[in-house]
Amino acid sequence: MDRKPTEASSGTQPFISTFGLNRRQLVKRALISGGVVLFAGTAGIPAHVGAQDKVKIVQWYHQYGEEGTQDAVMRYAKQFTESDAGKGIDVEVVWQTAPDYGSALSAALLTDEAPDVFEQNVPTLDQVKQNQIAPLDDLYTPEVKADFNEVSLKAATIDGKIYWVKMIDDTGAFYYKKSDFESAGITAVPTKLSEVIDMASKLNQGRKKGLFLGNDGGIAAAGGLLMWSGGADYFNEDQTKVAFNTDGVAAGYTKLKELNDAGTLLIGAPTDYWDPSAFIQGLASVQWTGMWALPAIEKAFGDDLDIFPWPATDGTDGKQSTFWGGWGECVSGKTKHMDAAKALVKFLWIDSVDIQKDWALSYGFHIPPRKSTAASAEQLKTGPAAKFVENINNFGRVTPPLWDAAMGTAQTQALTNVVKGGKDAKAELDAAAQTAQTELDRLLKG
Repeated sequence: MDRKPTEASSGTQPFISTFGLNRRQLVKRALISGGVVLFAGTAGIPAHVGAQDKVKIVQWYHQYGEEGTQDAVMRYAKQFTESDAGKGIDVEVVWQTAPDYGSALSAALLTDEAPDVFEQNVPTLDQVKQNQIAPLDDLYTPEVKADFNEVSLKAATIDGKIYWVKMIDDTGAFYYKKSDFESAGITAVPTKLSEVIDMASKLNQGRKKGLFLGNDGGIAAAGGLLMWSGGADYFNEDQTKVAFNTDGVAAGYTKLKELNDAGTLLIGAPTDYWDPSAFIQGLASVQWTGMWALPAIEKAFGDDLDIFPWPATDGTDGKQSTFWGGWGECVSGKTKHMDAAKALVKFLWIDSVDIQKDWALSYGFHIPPRKSTAASAEQLKTGPAAKFVENINNFGRVTPPLWDAAMGTAQTQALTNVVKGGKDAKAELDAAAQTAQTELDRLLKG
């Protein structure tokens, strides 16, 4: 499932780009009523459709890019309505194709047309304050809670309550061909950022560049990674102070500028870093992209393929890192059908292991968030896929619920000013931190 970075995440948590409509344009909708699927367009689905004594809930998905995903979500809803858990419930599935799913969702949550159930990247404090999302702690028995990684749960925990059930875990890595490393005399994968610069130089062949981090030189992809690998995080431990403006992060920003100035990065590829085409077509010897690209890259290179996480920044206490992203299912805090909405979420993402495996592994390539489900997936037990699982568990970091678009914009602008404008990294980080702190204070006081 190809993904682009959200503004708020500074590129650390990609999402699917969507295409083309608002509430008044055509949205693919399907009402699943006891296994019967009925479709409608701009006018929506007539209110009389389905049994009159049934509860109808509306479930939103953004438009995933892979073939089969839309049919899959319809099938999942059908399984629910035919189950004991779904008796008396109809599900209207809305395949939302707005240019910016996040904006479309935010707008809908302010109206009476808000979906009862919807997916999103990270729940936010603003959503909690406006009662746009409901706590789902009652779905997490002690056994269920223990089966979700605590890092992933942390991404949706606000004031001690959990506001989603995770659907898929996404992460990223550097992809490379072992034969290319051997030809260039590279005997070990980089574990320090300076070694990435050296690697890109050794692999650079003029028309075939050494490394692809994105057409912006890595600004979108590396914002969070440079922070984590420089030994910092978005906020301090109690989430009251911005904490990313450190000397270690500044050192990483400076290294990214050095990498851009070296002339070894691919710039101007037909697609950006979230798409594996540049690597597969031989435009660059190494590419940073997501786990979702693994099937296509493995098909191209087979056993010659390998991966490694983002290296630590030299001279800091930072460690290797990767983003811990993905999508989670939320329930509207204002739904009139809370029990039915929660029943759907529980059925899909807690009870139905077959659905969780199918959604994570049959279309794109992701990690099922349930530890037990992931452990039983044969596709994740060998090769690069197994390394992805190991890396996310060892090095994965999440974007916290308090981090919003304004903060992400400030951080991204700081990195842009350093890499493209040659500005002093620490000064730019301090300015971004001041903006972010003002925004954080507003959220906490609101």
